[in-house]
Amino acid sequence: MADKKELERTGTVLEALPNIMFKVQIDGEETPTLSYLSGKMRLHRIRVLVGDRVILEIEPYGGKAKIVKRL
Repeated sequence: MADKKELERTGTVLEALPNIMFKVQIDGEETPTLSYLSGKMRLHRIRVLVGDRVILEIEPYGGKAKIVKRL
């Protein structure tokens, strides 16, 4: 199993979409990725706005990324 630190990346929020989804530009990649808020961020009502720097947890099998922290 891959180390958790290898699957974490930083990025910038480009666009806020419905249903707590976001388009995030990951540092060092050209295409933006689709991501969603983690459960703890929803629970504590942490707001994520366009232009915010965030830490993403990338799923090892592709698909969506999870926003775990706002910087």
